[in-house]
Amino acid sequence: MAFKLREYTPPDFREKRFEEAPDAVLEEAPKDAVAPERYHAMSIYPEYFKIGGRWLLAEDSRMDCVPVYENGRIIVREFRLLKEGDLVVTGRTEDASEGIFVYPDGFREEEGIRQTFAFRQGRSRETAFSRDYDELYELLKYEREHGYVVWVMGPAFAFDHDARKAFSRIIEAGYADAIMAGNALATHDLEGAYLHTALGQNIYTQENVPNGHYNHLDTINRVKYYGSIPEFIRREHIDNGIIYTCEKCHVPYVLAGSIRDDGPLPPVYGNVYEAQDAMRAQVRKATTVICMATMLHTIATGNMTPSYRVLADGSVRQVYFYCVDISEFTVNKLTDRGSLSAHGIVTNAQDFVVNVAKGLGLE
Repeated sequence: MAFKLREYTPPDFREKRFEEAPDAVLEEAPKDAVAPERYHAMSIYPEYFKIGGRWLLAEDSRMDCVPVYENGRIIVREFRLLKEGDLVVTGRTEDASEGIFVYPDGFREEEGIRQTFAFRQGRSRETAFSRDYDELYELLKYEREHGYVVWVMGPAFAFDHDARKAFSRIIEAGYADAIMAGNALATHDLEGAYLHTALGQNIYTQENVPNGHYNHLDTINRVKYYGSIPEFIRREHIDNGIIYTCEKCHVPYVLAGSIRDDGPLPPVYGNVYEAQDAMRAQVRKATTVICMATMLHTIATGNMTPSYRVLADGSVRQVYFYCVDISEFTVNKLTDRGSLSAHGIVTNAQDFVVNVAKGLGLE
């Protein structure tokens, strides 16, 4: 089956409630990084603001940020980036009565038949995911030609030989436009290429090697000696793995640091807000986001990702968001954002990546 995007149906602003609605109230930010009282906080959904009698869509949205009117447009800005004097929309209603309209129904998502009692309504390890996989294969084929796919990854599947190989094929085939991860994913993937271990275990047999607990530190140390990952790859003749394939295929990767990091590797962002900015730069382009086996990075990315994207031609399309994790808690926490944009698959990341590669015909 060929994948087809749901058509976006904008609000009918000829309706009486929109025509009679007042303009949204704009107030200046009193200080840098401080919003005025009763600021409006954004959601994941399309939001419109009436300014000068016209309803304006926030084109580049992010949850828990504030809308700023600037140069005839609505700019969505993090609190920390507000400047004194920014014109911030204020108002806590969402029904157009204050010139603010939150619109969750633009893609007309079909809802299944609701029953008072029915088994397996949530997403759990007992859920059948065959259809989810089939839909994902078709989505990825569509996105390779028309979209921008961002993968958000924990280190778990870098511990597995087949998963590393499968994801490398996914990158090579053009199904990944950007990678977001932490120090651990890159470290253990490079360790696998350099010393054939991950945290000291052989990535195929899972057997511990003598003094293997040094291996990830030795890998980081060697990369830092060369000054960069590309130079490490060149000088040590690295020829496999996720990071190697990203470098070979010119796929950008953002590595956000944490307090627990070893090393870290040279490209890891030690400043959390610089990391956030770098991640959001990729999310701003994303039309599909797939998060695997990393609760904190998944939640962070979920908070940055709206349910829609305004394209260069002004059309509005849906953003697809997948959360893949062996933990039902993690999956359900993200799908609580709303079924419109979040899909949960409960499985381990290694099996998921291998299945996706097979489903895309990348054998």
